[in-house]
Amino acid sequence: MKAHERTPIPNIDIGKVYDTRYEESDVHYEAFGKLAEFFGRNMPVHRHDRFFQVHYLASGQIRLYLEDQQYIASAPLFFLTPPTVPHAFITEADAEGHVLTIRQELVWKLLEAMPKSLTESRLMTPFCVELGKVPDELAEEAARLPRLIGLLSDEFLAESKGREVALRALTQLILVALLRLSTNPEQNQHYRREDLHIYHRFNALVEAHYKDHWALWRYAELIGVTEARLNDICRRMANLPSKKLIHDRLLQEAKRLLIFSASSVNEIAYHLGFKDPAYFSRFFQRYAEKTPSEYREKNR
Repeated sequence: MKAHERTPIPNIDIGKVYDTRYEESDVHYEAFGKLAEFFGRNMPVHRHDRFFQVHYLASGQIRLYLEDQQYIASAPLFFLTPPTVPHAFITEADAEGHVLTIRQELVWKLLEAMPKSLTESRLMTPFCVELGKVPDELAEEAARLPRLIGLLSDEFLAESKGREVALRALTQLILVALLRLSTNPEQNQHYRREDLHIYHRFNALVEAHYKDHWALWRYAELIGVTEARLNDICRRMANLPSKKLIHDRLLQEAKRLLIFSASSVNEIAYHLGFKDPAYFSRFFQRYAEKTPSEYREKNR
Protein backbone atom coordinates (compact mmCIF):
# COMPACT_ATOMS: atom_id res chain seq x y z
CA MET A 1 0.00 0.00 0.00
CA LYS A 2 1.32 3.44 -0.92
CA ALA A 3 1.81 6.00 1.85
CA HIS A 4 -0.87 8.34 0.54
CA GLU A 5 -3.41 5.48 0.46
CA ARG A 6 -3.10 4.59 4.14
CA THR A 7 -6.15 5.18 6.29
CA PRO A 8 -5.48 8.18 8.58
CA ILE A 9 -5.88 7.81 12.33
CA PRO A 10 -9.57 8.58 12.88
CA ASN A 11 -10.62 11.65 14.77
CA ILE A 12 -13.59 10.73 16.96
CA ASP A 13 -15.90 13.71 17.34
CA ILE A 14 -17.81 12.60 20.45
CA GLY A 15 -20.34 15.38 19.97
CA LYS A 16 -21.44 13.87 16.68
CA VAL A 17 -21.15 10.13 17.29
CA TYR A 18 -22.09 9.86 20.99
CA ASP A 19 -23.71 12.90 22.62
CA THR A 20 -24.54 16.23 20.98
CA ARG A 21 -24.07 18.01 24.32
CA TYR A 22 -20.31 17.71 23.77
CA GLU A 23 -20.57 20.22 20.93
CA GLU A 24 -21.70 23.04 23.21
CA SER A 25 -19.90 22.08 26.44
CA ASP A 26 -16.44 23.19 27.48
CA VAL A 27 -16.38 20.34 29.99
CA HIS A 28 -18.17 17.04 29.59
CA TYR A 29 -18.28 14.08 31.97
CA GLU A 30 -19.20 10.48 31.34
CA ALA A 31 -18.82 7.23 33.29
CA PHE A 32 -16.09 5.08 31.78
CA GLY A 33 -18.42 2.07 31.70
CA LYS A 34 -21.05 3.90 29.63
CA LEU A 35 -18.48 4.95 27.03
CA ALA A 36 -17.11 1.39 27.01
CA GLU A 37 -20.60 0.04 26.34
CA PHE A 38 -20.93 2.38 23.37
CA PHE A 39 -17.42 2.21 21.85
CA GLY A 40 -16.28 -1.19 23.19
CA ARG A 41 -13.65 -2.31 25.69
CA ASN A 42 -11.11 -2.81 22.90
CA MET A 43 -10.72 0.78 21.69
CA PRO A 44 -8.71 1.00 18.44
CA VAL A 45 -6.26 3.82 17.84
CA HIS A 46 -7.96 7.20 17.51
CA ARG A 47 -7.59 10.86 18.48
CA HIS A 48 -9.72 13.79 19.62
CA ASP A 49 -8.87 17.03 17.84
CA ARG A 50 -9.23 20.20 19.92
CA PHE A 51 -10.07 18.32 23.12
CA PHE A 52 -8.08 17.07 26.08
CA GLN A 53 -9.27 13.87 27.69
CA VAL A 54 -8.66 12.60 31.20
CA HIS A 55 -9.48 8.96 31.92
CA TYR A 56 -9.58 7.92 35.58
CA LEU A 57 -9.89 4.21 36.34
CA ALA A 58 -11.03 3.29 39.85
CA SER A 59 -10.89 -0.47 39.22
CA GLY A 60 -9.44 -2.96 36.76
CA GLN A 61 -6.39 -3.09 34.53
CA ILE A 62 -5.62 -1.42 31.21
CA ARG A 63 -3.31 -2.04 28.29
CA LEU A 64 -2.73 1.46 26.98
CA TYR A 65 -0.97 2.98 23.99
CA LEU A 66 -0.26 6.71 24.13
CA GLU A 67 1.41 7.77 20.90
CA ASP A 68 4.55 5.58 20.86
CA GLN A 69 4.43 4.66 24.57
CA GLN A 70 2.89 1.45 25.90
CA TYR A 71 1.59 0.88 29.44
CA ILE A 72 0.14 -2.11 31.26
CA ALA A 73 -1.25 -0.50 34.39
CA SER A 74 -3.59 -1.23 37.28
CA ALA A 75 -6.17 1.01 38.94
CA PRO A 76 -6.36 3.42 40.54
CA LEU A 77 -4.78 5.32 37.68
CA PHE A 78 -5.35 8.18 35.28
CA PHE A 79 -4.05 9.02 31.85
CA LEU A 80 -4.16 12.28 29.94
CA THR A 81 -4.33 12.60 26.16
CA PRO A 82 -3.77 16.04 24.58
CA PRO A 83 -5.58 17.05 21.38
CA THR A 84 -4.52 15.18 18.21
CA VAL A 85 -2.45 12.58 20.10
CA PRO A 86 -3.17 9.01 18.92
CA HIS A 87 -4.15 6.57 21.66
CA ALA A 88 -5.69 3.12 22.05
CA PHE A 89 -6.55 0.91 25.00
CA ILE A 90 -8.01 -2.42 26.09
CA THR A 91 -9.76 -2.92 29.43
CA GLU A 92 -11.43 -5.87 31.11
CA ALA A 93 -15.12 -5.89 32.01
CA ASP A 94 -14.41 -4.90 35.62
CA ALA A 95 -12.63 -1.66 34.71
CA GLU A 96 -14.75 1.29 35.85
CA GLY A 97 -14.09 4.96 36.30
CA HIS A 98 -14.65 8.40 34.80
CA VAL A 99 -13.85 10.29 31.59
CA LEU A 100 -13.51 14.08 31.29
CA THR A 101 -13.47 15.71 27.87
CA ILE A 102 -12.25 19.31 28.03
CA ARG A 103 -12.09 21.83 25.21
CA GLN A 104 -8.47 22.86 24.67
CA GLU A 105 -9.24 26.60 24.81
CA LEU A 106 -10.60 26.19 28.34
CA VAL A 107 -7.55 24.24 29.52
CA TRP A 108 -5.17 27.03 28.55
CA LYS A 109 -7.50 29.67 29.98
CA LEU A 110 -7.77 27.91 33.35
CA LEU A 111 -3.99 27.52 33.59
CA GLU A 112 -2.94 30.90 32.18
CA ALA A 113 -1.68 32.06 35.59
CA MET A 114 0.83 29.19 35.67
CA PRO A 115 4.18 29.35 33.81
CA LYS A 116 3.83 28.17 30.21
CA SER A 117 7.19 26.44 30.53
CA LEU A 118 5.46 24.12 33.01
CA THR A 119 2.00 23.71 31.53
CA GLU A 120 2.89 23.39 27.84
CA SER A 121 5.76 20.96 28.33
CA ARG A 122 3.62 18.64 30.44
CA LEU A 123 0.18 18.97 28.93
CA MET A 124 1.40 18.63 25.34
CA THR A 125 2.79 15.22 26.30
CA PRO A 126 0.46 12.29 27.03
CA PHE A 127 1.13 10.44 30.27
CA CYS A 128 -0.25 7.69 32.51
CA VAL A 129 0.12 7.61 36.31
CA GLU A 130 -0.69 4.69 38.62
CA LEU A 131 -1.71 6.40 41.84
CA GLY A 132 -0.51 3.50 43.98
CA LYS A 133 3.05 4.11 42.78
CA VAL A 134 3.40 7.85 43.28
CA PRO A 135 6.05 9.14 45.75
CA ASP A 136 5.00 9.40 49.39
CA GLU A 137 4.94 13.20 49.24
CA LEU A 138 2.21 12.99 46.55
CA ALA A 139 0.03 10.41 48.33
CA GLU A 140 -2.37 13.06 49.64
CA GLU A 141 -2.68 14.58 46.15
CA ALA A 142 -3.36 11.12 44.72
CA ALA A 143 -6.11 10.55 47.29
CA ARG A 144 -7.69 13.94 46.52
CA LEU A 145 -7.93 13.40 42.73
CA PRO A 146 -10.80 10.85 42.74
CA ARG A 147 -12.71 13.01 45.22
CA LEU A 148 -12.42 16.01 42.88
CA ILE A 149 -13.57 13.95 39.92
CA GLY A 150 -16.47 12.64 41.97
CA LEU A 151 -17.52 16.19 42.84
CA LEU A 152 -17.34 17.16 39.17
CA SER A 153 -19.45 14.12 38.26
CA ASP A 154 -22.11 15.13 40.80
CA GLU A 155 -22.10 18.73 39.58
CA PHE A 156 -22.34 17.75 35.93
CA LEU A 157 -25.27 15.39 36.45
CA ALA A 158 -27.21 17.60 38.89
CA GLU A 159 -27.53 20.64 36.56
CA SER A 160 -27.95 23.01 39.52
CA LYS A 161 -27.66 26.79 39.52
CA GLY A 162 -24.12 28.00 38.92
CA ARG A 163 -23.27 24.69 37.27
CA GLU A 164 -20.91 26.09 34.61
CA VAL A 165 -18.95 28.11 37.17
CA ALA A 166 -18.63 25.08 39.44
CA LEU A 167 -17.56 22.81 36.57
CA ARG A 168 -14.82 25.23 35.55
CA ALA A 169 -13.56 25.58 39.12
CA LEU A 170 -13.45 21.80 39.63
CA THR A 171 -11.80 21.29 36.24
CA GLN A 172 -9.12 23.81 37.21
CA LEU A 173 -8.43 21.94 40.47
CA ILE A 174 -8.26 18.62 38.61
CA LEU A 175 -5.82 20.00 36.02
CA VAL A 176 -3.54 21.33 38.76
CA ALA A 177 -3.67 17.92 40.48
CA LEU A 178 -2.71 16.19 37.23
CA LEU A 179 0.25 18.51 36.79
CA ARG A 180 1.41 17.84 40.35
CA LEU A 181 1.13 14.08 39.85
CA SER A 182 2.92 13.99 36.47
CA THR A 183 6.39 13.93 38.00
CA ASN A 184 8.02 11.14 36.00
CA PRO A 185 11.00 12.84 34.28
CA GLU A 186 10.92 10.31 31.44
CA GLN A 187 7.33 11.30 30.71
CA ASN A 188 8.07 15.02 30.84
CA GLN A 189 11.11 14.74 28.56
CA HIS A 190 9.23 12.73 25.95
CA TYR A 191 10.09 14.11 22.51
CA ARG A 192 7.43 16.19 20.83
CA ARG A 193 7.24 16.70 17.12
CA GLU A 194 7.74 20.25 15.93
CA ASP A 195 4.56 20.05 13.89
CA LEU A 196 2.47 19.32 16.96
CA HIS A 197 3.98 22.32 18.75
CA ILE A 198 3.13 24.52 15.75
CA TYR A 199 -0.43 23.18 15.71
CA HIS A 200 -0.95 23.96 19.39
CA ARG A 201 0.63 27.40 18.96
CA PHE A 202 -1.77 28.13 16.10
CA ASN A 203 -4.78 27.11 18.20
CA ALA A 204 -3.64 29.35 21.05
CA LEU A 205 -3.34 32.30 18.67
CA VAL A 206 -6.76 31.57 17.17
CA GLU A 207 -8.23 31.64 20.67
CA ALA A 208 -6.64 35.02 21.33
CA HIS A 209 -7.48 36.65 17.99
CA TYR A 210 -10.46 34.98 16.31
CA LYS A 211 -12.60 38.10 16.93
CA ASP A 212 -9.97 40.20 15.13
CA HIS A 213 -10.55 38.30 11.86
CA TRP A 214 -6.83 38.02 11.15
CA ALA A 215 -5.71 36.92 7.72
CA LEU A 216 -3.96 33.56 7.73
CA TRP A 217 -0.61 35.14 6.90
CA ARG A 218 -0.59 36.95 10.26
CA TYR A 219 -0.90 33.69 12.16
CA ALA A 220 1.80 32.08 10.02
CA GLU A 221 4.11 35.07 10.44
CA LEU A 222 3.82 35.05 14.25
CA ILE A 223 4.48 31.31 14.39
CA GLY A 224 7.38 31.61 11.94
CA VAL A 225 6.13 29.31 9.17
CA THR A 226 4.66 29.75 5.72
CA GLU A 227 0.90 29.70 5.15
CA ALA A 228 1.32 26.56 3.07
CA ARG A 229 3.14 24.73 5.86
CA LEU A 230 0.63 25.86 8.49
CA ASN A 231 -2.23 24.65 6.31
CA ASP A 232 -0.49 21.33 5.70
CA ILE A 233 0.07 20.80 9.43
CA CYS A 234 -3.59 21.56 10.23
CA ARG A 235 -4.77 19.14 7.56
CA ARG A 236 -2.57 16.37 8.96
CA MET A 237 -3.29 17.08 12.63
CA ALA A 238 -7.00 17.93 12.49
CA ASN A 239 -7.99 16.81 8.99
CA LEU A 240 -9.16 20.39 8.44
CA PRO A 241 -7.64 23.37 6.62
CA SER A 242 -6.34 26.17 8.83
CA LYS A 243 -9.05 28.62 7.75
CA LYS A 244 -11.75 26.13 8.71
CA LEU A 245 -10.30 25.92 12.23
CA ILE A 246 -10.58 29.70 12.54
CA HIS A 247 -14.14 29.68 11.18
CA ASP A 248 -15.09 26.85 13.56
CA ARG A 249 -13.95 28.89 16.56
CA LEU A 250 -16.03 31.88 15.44
CA LEU A 251 -19.02 29.64 14.82
CA GLN A 252 -18.67 27.97 18.21
CA GLU A 253 -18.71 31.33 20.00
CA ALA A 254 -21.66 32.53 17.91
CA LYS A 255 -23.66 29.43 18.87
CA ARG A 256 -22.92 29.95 22.56
CA LEU A 257 -24.00 33.59 22.45
CA LEU A 258 -27.19 32.75 20.57
CA ILE A 259 -28.13 30.13 23.16
CA PHE A 260 -26.92 31.64 26.40
CA SER A 261 -27.13 35.42 25.92
CA ALA A 262 -30.01 37.80 25.41
CA SER A 263 -28.05 39.86 22.84
CA SER A 264 -29.63 40.48 19.47
CA VAL A 265 -28.17 38.91 16.34
CA ASN A 266 -26.75 42.30 15.34
CA GLU A 267 -25.11 42.76 18.75
CA ILE A 268 -23.57 39.30 18.54
CA ALA A 269 -22.25 40.09 15.08
CA TYR A 270 -20.49 43.25 16.29
CA HIS A 271 -19.21 41.48 19.41
CA LEU A 272 -17.56 38.84 17.19
CA GLY A 273 -15.84 41.47 15.07
CA PHE A 274 -18.18 41.48 12.05
CA LYS A 275 -18.66 44.98 10.68
CA ASP A 276 -21.77 43.97 8.76
CA PRO A 277 -24.48 41.92 10.56
CA ALA A 278 -25.78 40.71 7.20
CA TYR A 279 -22.36 39.20 6.45
CA PHE A 280 -22.39 37.52 9.87
CA SER A 281 -25.79 35.98 9.09
CA ARG A 282 -24.49 34.64 5.75
CA PHE A 283 -21.37 33.29 7.46
CA PHE A 284 -23.41 31.57 10.14
CA GLN A 285 -25.90 30.06 7.71
CA ARG A 286 -23.12 28.78 5.47
CA TYR A 287 -21.42 26.82 8.26
CA ALA A 288 -24.35 26.02 10.61
CA GLU A 289 -26.89 25.44 7.81
CA LYS A 290 -29.40 27.57 9.71
CA THR A 291 -29.86 31.29 10.12
CA PRO A 292 -28.84 32.68 13.53
CA SER A 293 -32.50 33.19 14.44
CA GLU A 294 -33.43 29.64 13.42
CA TYR A 295 -30.56 28.23 15.44
CA ARG A 296 -31.53 30.26 18.51
CA GLU A 297 -35.16 29.22 18.27
CA LYS A 298 -34.34 25.54 17.89
CA ASN A 299 -31.85 25.41 20.78
CA ARG A 300 -33.81 27.47 23.26
